[in-house]
Amino acid sequence: MGFKNFIKKIHLWLGLASGIIVVILGITGCLYVFEEELRPIVHDYYHVDQIKNKKLPISKLIEIAQKANHKINPQQTLSGCRIINDDKRTVIIWFFQELDEDAFWYWNNYQNTYVYIDPYTGSIKKLEEYNFEFFVFVRMLHQTLCFNSKIGDPIVGTATILFIISLITGLILWWPKNKSAAKQRFWFQWKNNTKWKRKNYDLHNILGYYMMVFALIIALTGLVWAFKCYDKGVQWLFNGGKTYEKEKLVSDTTHYTENTATDKIYTTTKNLNPNAKSYYLFVPNADDSLATFQTFVRYKNRFDDVSMEFDRYTGKNLKITTYNDRNNGEKFRFINYDLHVGSILGFPGKVLAFFASLVSASLPITGFLIWWGRNNKKKKKAS
Repeated sequence: MGFKNFIKKIHLWLGLASGIIVVILGITGCLYVFEEELRPIVHDYYHVDQIKNKKLPISKLIEIAQKANHKINPQQTLSGCRIINDDKRTVIIWFFQELDEDAFWYWNNYQNTYVYIDPYTGSIKKLEEYNFEFFVFVRMLHQTLCFNSKIGDPIVGTATILFIISLITGLILWWPKNKSAAKQRFWFQWKNNTKWKRKNYDLHNILGYYMMVFALIIALTGLVWAFKCYDKGVQWLFNGGKTYEKEKLVSDTTHYTENTATDKIYTTTKNLNPNAKSYYLFVPNADDSLATFQTFVRYKNRFDDVSMEFDRYTGKNLKITTYNDRNNGEKFRFINYDLHVGSILGFPGKVLAFFASLVSASLPITGFLIWWGRNNKKKKKAS
């Protein structure tokens, strides 16, 4: 068996082994790329009824949300909230409960409820069972095939590795022998009498070639969520073989009080970042008296994002971390999601990621049709 035939065999069998999962990942990737833009359009509860002069304190909104959710989900605990820097948007407060860590499906593993509340009136716009929201379902189908992450991550990760190898072997098979062969490899040379088999072959080869680099970026960044060892290894490489220990800050328990300084923390976060896109408040665990109150500030430009830590009792700012304050491994991990969905290049990058995902989903289908057509041709000749 020659080298080319050996590569063909690898390309074929790896494609057949991972094809169905790659199709699912590609289609769900297309759907999820624009979730940030589509959610406010398809969900009316993302918007307030009327803009008024004054908003209620965040602590009051959290109290209202807790009471409303406790009636339905008394076992869930407050986890955090998101305030979008837009007067027309509702405040999002979410609650979490771990169910069965060994459950087969992700929705039996944990439960999330998102409460959408009008910041002017305190009225509840929606109590959403977040696990079954459309875009969450799409993301979990993309990330774990809707299985518990312990089951789904290695399956999706393995299929992604096979896809990466398929892309590389595909490039080897695509590589033209000479200039005349190259003419048919870089663009479609279809005529009115071109048969569908030829068109399918060109779609597989030409689209695969042009989207290969982008598909590789998407696949390689996706592996970060599939395998923790890969995530740690990539950060280790970016750090030049060094491992960094994270500094652990604590709240001052001598100022202990049952009420956290939520309003002061939010006000400080917003005053220091008045032009941010949104603010995330991560409520510390009530059972850990030393835990700090963490906030995250999201800007339009990902490199401007800021993480902050506060004393939960006094509201004193303990630490501010910008993108430049992070080590190289943390910097890569910080922008990994934006590389994965293309948002690192703004809206054009998302469009590019959409088409790369679409082409990736098509490759196993067009590849299967090429194999099927050749197999049928051999059978006809044999008969």
